[in-house]
Amino acid sequence: MTVARVAVAVVLLLAPAAVSAKSRGPKSSAAARSSGCEDGANATIWVSPEAPIAGAPIAVFAVADDGAAGELTVTGPDGRRAALVATRRGTAPVSLSAELPAARAGRARFVWTRGDHVVACRDVEVAKHADKPARAAPARGVWTARRSWDRRMEDFYAAWIERLFDAPVEQSLDFRPLHQALRDRARNFLYGFLGLREDDPANKAAIPATPDCADLPYFLRAYFAWKLELPVGFRDCDRGTDARPPKCSGLMTNEDGAPGRDVLPSVKAFLRQMSNHVQSGSARTALDDEETDYYPVRLDRRSLRPGVVYADPYGHVMMIVKWVEQTKEHGGLLLAVDGQPDTSVGRKRFWEGTFLFTNDTKSAGPGWKAFRPLARAASGALAPVPNAAIGGADDPAHAPFSNEQGKLSPDAFYARMGQLINPAGLEPTAAYAETLDALVEQLQVRVGSVDNGEAFMRDNANPVVPMPEGAKIFETTGPWEDYATPSRDMRLIIAINVLTGLPDRVVRHPELFNLGGRRPSAVADELRALHARRVRERGIEYKRSDGSTFKLTVADLIARKTAIEIAYNPNDCVETRWGAAPGSPEAATCARHAPADQQARMAEVRGWFHDAKRPPR
Repeated sequence: MTVARVAVAVVLLLAPAAVSAKSRGPKSSAAARSSGCEDGANATIWVSPEAPIAGAPIAVFAVADDGAAGELTVTGPDGRRAALVATRRGTAPVSLSAELPAARAGRARFVWTRGDHVVACRDVEVAKHADKPARAAPARGVWTARRSWDRRMEDFYAAWIERLFDAPVEQSLDFRPLHQALRDRARNFLYGFLGLREDDPANKAAIPATPDCADLPYFLRAYFAWKLELPVGFRDCDRGTDARPPKCSGLMTNEDGAPGRDVLPSVKAFLRQMSNHVQSGSARTALDDEETDYYPVRLDRRSLRPGVVYADPYGHVMMIVKWVEQTKEHGGLLLAVDGQPDTSVGRKRFWEGTFLFTNDTKSAGPGWKAFRPLARAASGALAPVPNAAIGGADDPAHAPFSNEQGKLSPDAFYARMGQLINPAGLEPTAAYAETLDALVEQLQVRVGSVDNGEAFMRDNANPVVPMPEGAKIFETTGPWEDYATPSRDMRLIIAINVLTGLPDRVVRHPELFNLGGRRPSAVADELRALHARRVRERGIEYKRSDGSTFKLTVADLIARKTAIEIAYNPNDCVETRWGAAPGSPEAATCARHAPADQQARMAEVRGWFHDAKRPPR
């Protein structure tokens, strides 16, 4: 969905204000309720920072379960009312964001209206001077969970994720590392929420954020939970075997351990501990397993919201950040972000070339999953909610547990996702254009990954990066994990197969396309002709070993698909990593080759890449 501007700025009385200690939470204070200012049905106005100060920047975030946007207004202590310039995002949930430069001391009232209907209201006290943050010290652990993950909180979290990674669809979005996004006040609504300078780049004690793909969803969930005093936890999981998915044991939550005296060091220690324990196996647990941090959800728009993760069967993890609605002018999109070993975080579109799915492996329970909610048990401790109780009549806050993904073939899974993303069907040539765009995006990302490897080799006088044995090439630590690209190249080969196989897909699934009464076989022939032209028009550029630029078309790379099967080793020169033929003018600048024993081992496992199928874990 494109970002829309709603409302008109009038007199800027004060910036969007944060919740005071009294008015924080799903319900307004008693004083606010008595004056008719309170949350609406599944709609809440959130304000930041937690303790607003006169003259300082403040932000407002209005979130509803669904519905049209509406208008935000603010009434200052002097009784003057003004409209706020707001940015609309999302569909379910929908949000409005606004910022003003400063607030006057006293009470400010924020109101969200749709026509004559008041959607939500929030009264906020703005202090004259900065006081020491008033949040109570934790009674237990790193912070005490004084709130629960109810519907408003889950909506808030989804809307916060969407805003954090928002950008025009046509724009590339990358952060290295994640805290580039969290330390951006315009993106992170919770920037400085606690008044501890916890996100201030100038503060050496600020919270760092450098997660990889498995850590990323955990880190964001824990960061949000800390700011809002919500429960969060994680388990120790193994990586599974060839015969079974990963198994998990134990549960560590934010309330475990003795309270720390200093907030930021305690939170940093908790986040480090979490990062050291969670890994890709945490998301690949069996679909019906209950001793897990995630649980599988239904394949519907209501369940697949920002913050939900995708666990592919081979270990990669991605997280939904935005749905882009289908229109007459363009197809719909489902956008996600993932982390990489080099600490970069990038945005990607859902398609078969990026989101791998299979149910023919016993070593994983793949698919879309949400964080398992934690609830306060009778003992007072935080406990996980079992599968049968998630999303039922007693838990309307969460997407219902569903193992339907385990019953779908890959073809049926991708067909179902295609119907969700483009419910009106796609015109075949538009579908081809979007698939080609997705492949080119993937190639552009690989350019950056290979460049990172070249920079590492150059900066370290071309060391020999040790190569793991067998299937460990996909899963290890150190420079190989950071700069080799076996997983990315496996996905690239799959992506090439998806593009070249699109005409056959029209024949297999004509219900996904608007064929205009034409025979599927005739449309497939038209797409083959279109493909032959377009792959010669699109491509990428890379820098050779001598710094010169070399252009490759998509057609070149399709022709080099077999060379890409052994192009993932950072010990090889950049020309080899882009499939340049030995002895060719393109390869003339190559001055580095992988050791002979590594070349032999790559040849031994080449079949995995040729068949585009990773070995079982």
